[in-house]
Amino acid sequence: MKRSGVWASLLALGIAVAASAGALGQDQLPTPSPIEKELAARANHVTEVTLDKNMLAFAAKFMKDEDDKEARDMIQNLKGVYVREYEFDKDNSYTAQELEGLRSYFKTADWSPMVHERTKNVAAGTDVYIKLVNGQMEGLFVLDAEARELSLVLILGPIDADKISKLGGNFGIPKGVMKRAEKKEAGK
Repeated sequence: MKRSGVWASLLALGIAVAASAGALGQDQLPTPSPIEKELAARANHVTEVTLDKNMLAFAAKFMKDEDDKEARDMIQNLKGVYVREYEFDKDNSYTAQELEGLRSYFKTADWSPMVHERTKNVAAGTDVYIKLVNGQMEGLFVLDAEARELSLVLILGPIDADKISKLGGNFGIPKGVMKRAEKKEAGK
């Protein structure tokens, strides 16, 4: 993505969902929220990727390169990937309230905030939430807001934190986004 290649092509996880927070707790992919629909209507370019377990298994069949082996192995156990990327013609095409609405779906007991990056007086920043079950990462949500770009990535299922960057560049997940999330987790 533009600001350090973050989250645009990433597995779209983190999305403001019309579904209740309970649905996310049950490891179901969300349906687009009213906020997402409004963002899509204002954006000049929208990328939407929604892959359930069956679609991920199907897509993995096309990952035949040895370079894709780690990503292929990881997605075999995933329950779903949800990515939304919105690109706008002008700066500040979304509000801080809209971003907070998107974040609110992950402010539950199931999800723990890991990264909150903000710029003063600007509706921008990066959020990373993780879902831990018995010490194992079972979900990842990334919201990356830049001046003209907003990316949401939600990955459900067992995630190897050491290999998460391998998902970047696949299934609409921005390459830089996963590497950035991996670095931020390591720097906690």
